[in-house]
Parts: sequence; C-alpha cells; structure tokens
Amino acid sequence: MDSPTLLERLTGHRTLGAVPREQLEWLAAHGHEHTLEPGEILTPSTGPVTGLHVILSGHLLIRVDSGAGPRIVMEWHGGDVTGVLPYSRIRKPPGSVVAEERATILTVDKAEIPRLIRECPDLTEVLVHVMLDRARVFKSSELLDEKMSSLGRLAAGLAHELNNPASAVSRSSKMLLGKVAELETSTRRFCSLNLSDGQCEVISMLRQAHAPDRPRLSPLDLSDRTDQLETWLETHQMEGLDPAPLAEAGFATADLDQLSEAVGAANVTPVLAQLSASLSVRQLVTEIDTASSRIHTLVAAVKGFTYVNQQATLQPIAIGRGLADTITVLRSKARGQQVEIDVRVPDDLPPVEGYGGELNQVWANLVDNAIDATPGGHVRLEASAADGRVMVKVIDDGKGIPPDALSRIFDPFFTTKEIGHGTGLGLDIARRIVHRHRGAIDVHSEPGRTEFCVTLPISK
Repeated sequence: MDSPTLLERLTGHRTLGAVPREQLEWLAAHGHEHTLEPGEILTPSTGPVTGLHVILSGHLLIRVDSGAGPRIVMEWHGGDVTGVLPYSRIRKPPGSVVAEERATILTVDKAEIPRLIRECPDLTEVLVHVMLDRARVFKSSELLDEKMSSLGRLAAGLAHELNNPASAVSRSSKMLLGKVAELETSTRRFCSLNLSDGQCEVISMLRQAHAPDRPRLSPLDLSDRTDQLETWLETHQMEGLDPAPLAEAGFATADLDQLSEAVGAANVTPVLAQLSASLSVRQLVTEIDTASSRIHTLVAAVKGFTYVNQQATLQPIAIGRGLADTITVLRSKARGQQVEIDVRVPDDLPPVEGYGGELNQVWANLVDNAIDATPGGHVRLEASAADGRVMVKVIDDGKGIPPDALSRIFDPFFTTKEIGHGTGLGLDIARRIVHRHRGAIDVHSEPGRTEFCVTLPISK
C-alpha cells in the first residue's frame, strides 16, 4: 500500500483537517518536510523560532528547570501545530523544543506567514485559536513556576525562622521538668525553716525588686555579675548553688548580704537554693512564652501574607500590614546574606483596593530581588500617599542593573541571576498584578542605587 501523500496527511491532521483543501494545498506547496530523531532540537531556548511547524507525527516537548529539577511545560504530538503563528510575537521558547521520539514536521518559513494570512483566511483563523490556547497554557505554566519558586523561598525562610523558637521551646521545656523537681525539693526545705513574717517580707521585697521586666544586663556585665556572686558563695562556703539565675535576675552581692543578715547565716543556703530554683523556673517559662509568641507571630505573618481563609475578592488592603508580613517571612534570608532592611511606612497610610495575596507577591518579589542584589548591603522600603495614590518604593544599594538589561527587566523568562536561582518570571508577574490593580511599576537603576516604584490608586 502506498504511503499517504503530504496533502492526505494534512487532510487527516487533527488541527488542520477541516481547513479548505485549496488552503492545505497552499500549505503543502510552501512548506518543507523534515524529520527529527529523538534528542534533536527543533528550536533552541535561545531562539530564533524559524517558522510555522505542523507536527505530522512524533512527540516534541519543552522542559524547564527552575531550580527544582526539569519539568515539562509544553508538549506536542502528531496533529498539533507550533512555532510562529499568525500575529504572534514569539521570538524564542522558554526552553529548547526537543524531539522526545522520532518526529516528522512540515515547516513553513517565517517569511511566508504574512502571505499565509492574506491568502489563507480559514487556515489563519484556526492558527490564531491555536496561538490563544498556547498563550493560556504558557501563562498557566509561568504562574505555576513562579508560585512554586515563591513557595520554595517562603518555606526555606520559614523553616529557618521557625527552627530557633521551636528549638528554644523544646529545650526549655525539657529543662523545666528538672527545675520543677528541684523547686519542689528546695521549697520543702524552705518551708521547714519557719521564718518570721519580717524575714519573709525581706525575701518578697528582693523578689519584687528583681522582676522579669527589669532592664537586662549586657553579656559582659552579666558575666562579671555571675563571677562576683560565685565568689560570694565560695567565700560563704555555699557549694552546689548556681549563681547564674541570680545574676540574670539582677541580684548583686549587696542583695545577698541583705538576705543573709535578714534570715541568718544558718538559713541563707536553703533560702538561696529556693530562690535560685524559682528564678530558674520563671526564666524558663519566660523563654517558652517568648519563643511560642515568636512562632505565633510568624504563623500570623504567613496567614496575612497569603491571605489564608479570605475570599479572593477586591477589598481595602492595608499596604503597611502586607509589607510588614513580607519582611517577617523574608527576614531570615536577609540575615543570612547580612542585609539590613529599613522599613519606613507611616501608620496612617490609606488602604488600596485590591487582592491582598497578589499584592504581597509583588512585595515579596521586589524585596527578595533586592536582598539578592545587595549581599552585605541595605534594603529600604518606603511608602507614602499623594494625589489619590499610594506609592511603595523598594530601594537597594547594590551594584545596579546593567543598562542593556534594564529595558528587558520585565520580560518573561529574562533574569540576571544564575541558572537555577530564578525563573525570570517574578518581575513579569509583578507587573501583571500591578496593572490588574490599575497601578504602575517603574525601575530606575545606577551603581549603588536601584529603585522599584509601585503606585496604586487609593481605595474609595
């Protein structure tokens, strides 16, 4: 049986089969048929896209590695169409188009596309619909890439940020069990002393004078105070007592002299033991409370950052809260790169109408880029309101954006970062979000200062 002719294959093509025969004849006459073996590249990621490609058989795909391993973002089989389509502005694909299996392709040179539009209206209409479908797929893929990248950055930062307070809670709670047993023992000894009301009043007065909210000593002063108390205990032959809780509570040798005089030399050791144990318990409880409060703050910041449990509808958004939550979730990254962040947002900044989670993604992209751009430097966030608009500026003192890259900084897939460290989609998506909110985003850069400025209309 004879092999089907090119025209017969076009007539049976899934995408183009319904196009009038004379227009398929035009396509067959102006195209050239070629074959790709598995692994061969139809279009490299650097471009250019040379023409309209009608896939007659086989399988082609694009894989993109955004730092988490290669992922298929687009694929074509026999019956599909790709490449330069009527009215498309594609110059290069997001990744190399590679034959996954042996593929037969009919290619019409890019220079012939204007003629195709003039002479083949039905074919043009079909190809425009293909282009629109392709745009939707790519947009969905881009958003997924950027969201996964943002999620990765957020998860890494939170894992590091939550680890310290979580470890503190675990460590302090384990120590607290031992200190409670010590407190029980020392309290029984203390109660057996049968101290007078006057003696108990002195002890109570010293406790109140060293309340938890008193100013804390510097590390150097604390070390000196601990040494002084340890010397006092040794001089008075009191072994087994830990001076650290007393020093951290602010006790000085004069306090111990006052206590010894009030309760008597024979009673001062069990009194100090009970006092030291109770201070240790109080200190550990305070550490647990501080650490758990930090965890609560971080969780609240993440909830605010992502707008969890809120409807995705337009609503008045407090920019200051969003910026604060963004800084909270990116603080550990800034510390890791020794970047200082200065936030200057007035408390009376008016709200804007928008989608909180989307705007926070804008702030996260801009601040994250600024941190990457200035290791060991400074990032400043400023916000102000005037003429019915809110203005947010993210400024860094890094080396700046090269002039040849500045005009392309918002282009999809364009990035100045190393491979695997950026999708090239953050600023493109940030611009889309800002435009969706009827705002504008601009950039000005020179060595030592790069400024991204976002303006948004105030909520009415």
